[in-house]
Amino acid sequence: MTAVDEAHFKEVLGHYATGLVVVSGATDDGAAGFTCQTFGSLSLEPAMVMFAAASAGSSWSRVRECSHVGISILAADQEPLARRFATSGVDKFDGVAWERAPEGSPLLEGALAHIEGIVSVITSHGDHDVAVVDVTFVRAHSGHPLIYFRGGFGELA
Repeated sequence: MTAVDEAHFKEVLGHYATGLVVVSGATDDGAAGFTCQTFGSLSLEPAMVMFAAASAGSSWSRVRECSHVGISILAADQEPLARRFATSGVDKFDGVAWERAPEGSPLLEGALAHIEGIVSVITSHGDHDVAVVDVTFVRAHSGHPLIYFRGGFGELA
């Protein structure tokens, strides 16, 4: 099998537009979270979603210890939050408005939609972990999604 050039691979994958979410958890040390673009519906019955996180990510290492996770689907005007939660070494929740989901997971105010659930399975693939979440809570608001395409943020017209 021929190796794929990493830079070219990233360029090609950048042609696929994705939404953005912040995955979060309530840890013993406070709220933790990270921006994620690999997220999606997995099953309707039972209700399940999945996301992928960098295995070595410091925020993921904190969130992965939580029994429940919150997922905030970012709205078009939340690019600053997407950038903040993608940054390492900062208190991502400092000054950020959020509320607790029914089981305590942090959910960002102003998001397009919210999900909370129980992490049922985590598997490792290459340099990422894939988490399957059994959904226990959902809520949607009106608005437009924040998207990521070709290395930049945007919104649907």
